[in-house]
Order: sequence, then structure tokens, then C-alpha cells
Amino acid sequence: MSSETVQRKEAAPYRWYVYAACTVLAVALNYIFGKDMASDTLSYQLYAGFSAVHDRFAQDYFPAGPQSYFNPYDYVPLYYLVSSGLSSLEISSVLALVHSVMLWLTYELAVIVCPWDDRYKRLTFGLCAIAFALINPILLQQIGSTFADITTGELVLAGWLLLAFAVRTPSTAHVVCAGLLCGLATGLKLTNALHATAGFAILTMLPLAPWGRIRQCLAYGISLGLGFAVVAAPWSYRLAQRFGNPLFPMMNNVFRSPEFTTETGHATRFIPDSVAEALWRPFAMIDPVTMVHEEMRAPDPRYAVLLILMGAFLVRWLCRRRAASASQPVRSAAAASARTLAAIACGLAVDWVTWLSFSGNSRYFLPMSSVAAVVLVALLYRLLATQPRTRNYILAGFLGVQGVQLWMGADYRWNQTPWDEHWINIAVPAKLKSEPGLFLSMGAQTNSFVALYLAPDSGLINFSGLYTLGPDGANGARIGALVNRYAPNIRMLIRGERLYSDDERRLPNRTQIDDALMPFSLRVDESDCATIAVHGLPPDLEITMATSQPAVPQSRDTTYLVSCRVAPDKTDHSAQMPARRDIELALDHLEDACPALFQPRRPRTENIGDGGMRRYFGTDLIAWVSHGSVKFLQPPGGDVVSLGPENDWKKAPIQIRCGRRNGRYFASLPTLQ
Repeated sequence: MSSETVQRKEAAPYRWYVYAACTVLAVALNYIFGKDMASDTLSYQLYAGFSAVHDRFAQDYFPAGPQSYFNPYDYVPLYYLVSSGLSSLEISSVLALVHSVMLWLTYELAVIVCPWDDRYKRLTFGLCAIAFALINPILLQQIGSTFADITTGELVLAGWLLLAFAVRTPSTAHVVCAGLLCGLATGLKLTNALHATAGFAILTMLPLAPWGRIRQCLAYGISLGLGFAVVAAPWSYRLAQRFGNPLFPMMNNVFRSPEFTTETGHATRFIPDSVAEALWRPFAMIDPVTMVHEEMRAPDPRYAVLLILMGAFLVRWLCRRRAASASQPVRSAAAASARTLAAIACGLAVDWVTWLSFSGNSRYFLPMSSVAAVVLVALLYRLLATQPRTRNYILAGFLGVQGVQLWMGADYRWNQTPWDEHWINIAVPAKLKSEPGLFLSMGAQTNSFVALYLAPDSGLINFSGLYTLGPDGANGARIGALVNRYAPNIRMLIRGERLYSDDERRLPNRTQIDDALMPFSLRVDESDCATIAVHGLPPDLEITMATSQPAVPQSRDTTYLVSCRVAPDKTDHSAQMPARRDIELALDHLEDACPALFQPRRPRTENIGDGGMRRYFGTDLIAWVSHGSVKFLQPPGGDVVSLGPENDWKKAPIQIRCGRRNGRYFASLPTLQ
């Protein structure tokens, strides 16, 4: 049989019809789910694309917190789309079209592992794989959204597709191209490094002699590094020049830039605490609750079913091993598809273990989710090869049950907003659009997207947020230089329609702002304030304090940002220093009492009234001292827990019970349990 005939028989049947159907479905689902204005879009994604096109190093400093300095190139298309003037539906539809490529690649991978030559059977097999990939709630959440997990994941999946081709028909060209694609994906988003590394497991199953496999692994590793360097090197060079760390702010415990903590801050909220919890994770993912493998509800039983099928397949293989050795040889085509399935299943198993050990967040597992769909369908087809009716009933039943799960128990948008004329319908006062200034933003939601709409030469610093910056050291020197450069056009920026008086018991108020600005010898000037309105974006949930003042109605479809000029503060605050040192000591001792919870250690303490607060981005915790008591909170939805008097904590660490239970952190005094 000629090579041309073989390629024709192995080609995906009705490819372009399937591609078109996947794209139409993705665009339709995007329209149904609505526009997604996730906090990440406003906090760093849109700014990232903007900063990649415009050099912002000279005028901004941590404008989007630590995420300001992640490789921004994967968000450049988003910036151009938003700047193009297209409507929000048009922009999101373009993104959905690009995201549908994930389904195309799933189909191609399924056809490769399909053991039959019949076009109709391969088409059915591929469509089943697409269906099982599509019922992933994480994938549905991100279709049409601004997240880069799908777009970079498509590069990974394309790389694995080429590796599957190489297993079926060894080819150095396929291996090299796979390495380049996985390297590009890793350079754009470092979480893809796990999937790129797991590709080596696939190469160990190439139908070659040991030395041939080693050569292919070397070729893959070299091309992987080359692909990574092509994307990462330009940005890493700039980071190395600016901060002395080419991966800033990551791996700063190695490069030790003075402008970021050298403590490790590994995010652990979705990583299992024990082997038992790790083994249970596929089954825990079935429950439609939050904070299991993602922040939102994302029930996904596919991994539990896949685990059961793999166990059943292994048992059957062991039982039939002796009989199979005495039977007639298997057709080469069926053997090739079986070897390809075994290779990608092996790679998937390695990837799952490493992903669960380092992240456990399903947003970073999207390409492997499609691989899992293919493996699941392939195992089911092979286990029930002689019982097609039973197999079809199982497939239909599973899809039906998961469809009910998705309908009743899944969240599809982080912050659903209506389709409107612009992606961001923003009204900025003329003064802020024409007069360059330095904006000191406050809050973990950095609102760095406003940089696109301010005067072009304006600067932005998120000094109080996910990573709090202080007036001393390298951070203070950078901030001081920018303040001197822009003075007197210095303004604060925070979410809120206006600055409220202390009597109104609402935030933001002048006391809150002045407390945050005090370390920089600045104070707010209420005589010069302006409000930015983002229409079509519901405001964050506001927590108000008890007050006798009449309630002020809130807008339900507009988010406001208030910006007021700040002025030098000549007040002598030296009398407060002893109390501030006591607060620092109490929080230091709290960290020492439970280092697993409060990390990275020793973040800067923010002033809050009579107390102080620290944010721990590694574990998403907040600890603070107020009214003489030490407290902590795990947002979102956590309860405020009091851990005893400040006077006790400032003397020495107190023994407490702490850890993580059911995906949530806890800490309490032994006497309170």
C-alpha cells in the first residue's frame, strides 16, 4: 500500500465539516453565556497586552501587582481587539472562534487513536471525543473569555498531536515541531511547562531502539528550549535589565531581586494535603461546589470515570495477557493505534500527578482535559468493542447526566455582563484624559485597565494591594523617583463613587486613604476629586458597617473609580511608631506559629486605623490586628477568626491549631475548639 493511500486512510474524515460545526457551536455558546468581565481582565490581562505594545517600564511600577511582569505577549491580541472599536459581542466571538481550535485538535487526536479504518466509525469516535471534551465546565467557562489558558493550551495540544503522530510513524520532524509548539506555549504561560515536560513520557514509547528514543528525546528537549527562548527571551531580557531577575517576580528566591520578596509564595489552595486526598480528587471533582479544583462551581466526573476505566482495562489486560500471546498477531494498524493510545495515556498520567503536586487548578489543565476525553472514549470503545449497544447506552447516559450537572450546578462566567457597544464602556473625566499624572491605586483589584484611557504619559502604581509596597528599600526608591517626577500631579485611585465621610460608615473614606498614604508622607486632597464610571459592569459586593445614617442607593450596572489629588503630609506621626512596632511583632509571631498558612512570610504591613494588615498571596489569606485583637480571614466567603489579644502575640508565638480542611484554611486557639 502506498504512503499516499495510508495517509488518505488515516486522515480525519469530514474534517472541515467538523471544524465548522465546532466553531459555530463555540460562538453560539459564547453568545448564550454572555460577556465575561472577569476580575483578571480588569486587573492585569488588558494591561498586559497594552504594556507589551507600549513601553511602560519608565512610568509604571507594579501597576497590576506582581502579575504586571508576567510575559504579556499572549494578551496582545486582546489589546488590539479592544482598541479596534469592535463591539463586545464581535470581540468575544473572535475569541470563541480561536478557542474552538481546541475542539478541532481533540478531533484530530481522537482519529489517530481510533483502531478502525472505516470513515464512519472514525467520525463517530472523533465526535464522541469532542463531546467529552466539551462537557468540561472549565472549557465552557473560558470560551469567548479573555483568559489565555485555551489559546496557549492549543499550542500544547497541537504539540501532543504531533507526538502522537511520531509514536504512530516515527518522525524527527514531528518531534521537533512538537517541541517548538510546547516551548512556545511555555514561554507564553509558564504553567504549560508541566505539559511540555510530560511529553517526554510519550517519547519513551516510540517504536524505536533505546538509542533512537534517546535521540528523539534530545531533539524534543532542544526544540522545546528553542521554542521557549523565542517567546521568553525578549521579555526576560527586559526584566533582567530592570530587576536583575529574568523571570521576575517568579523564582526570586534564586535571583533575589531587592524589589520583591525572596520568600517562596507557591499557591497551594488546590493542591491536595495528603495522598488520600489526591487519590480522592477525581471523585471530589464531581461535587458541584466551589474551591475544589477551581474557584467556581465546575462539576466534572470525567476523571473519576477515566480512573475506573483504566482500572478495568488493566485488569482485563492482565487476565488476557497469556491468551493474547498465543493468539494470532494483531493487525499493524490496530497495534499502532493501541501503542499511540498507551503513549498519550502514559503522558496524561505523568502530567496529572505533576499537575496535582504543583497546582491542582483545572484552568491550567485544559489541554490535558481534551487528552483525557480522547483516552476516556478510546478505553470505553475498546472495553466494549463487542458490545456496541451497551457502549452507546453508557455514552448517552454519561453525557445526559453530565448535561444535567452542567445545567444545574456549574458557573459559566466569573462576572457576566450584558453585550454592549464596547468591550469596556468607560467614561473618564476630561481632566484625567488630558493631564498626565501619577496614579497610586489601592486594592487587590488593581484596575490597571484604566491605563488605556488616561493621559498617555500618565503613570500607575498599585502600592496597596496583592503585594504591598513600602517607602523604604528598592521599592521606596522607585516610588520616590516617580513621585518626584510627576509632582504635584499625584493622585490616588480606588473603587468607589466618591470619598465618604467617616460618619457614613462606608468605604472608601478619607481615613482609609490617609492611613495607606501615611508611610509615603502623603495625604488625600478632597478638594480635587474626579470619578471614572465603567458602565455595564456591576460593582463589587460592598460591605458596610452599622450606622444610623440613611442608606445610599447603589448603582447595579456601573462600577465607579474615584481619583483624588494627594498632597504632602507634614504631620508628625512619630508618636504612633511604638504601637506600629507592636503590631509588626504580633503578626511576625503569628507567621512563626503557623508558617504553612501565612506565606510568603513577612509581607509589608498596611496601616488600617488603629491596627495593621498583611496579605499572603501564596495562600490567599489576610491577617490583621485591630482593636487589640489578632484576626485572620480567607476570602472569598470565609469567616473572620479571632486568634487572641495583641498583647499576648507581641510577647511570643502562641500555640494554635492550623492547617487546611476541605480546601479551606483554618486557625484557632486550642481552647476554642
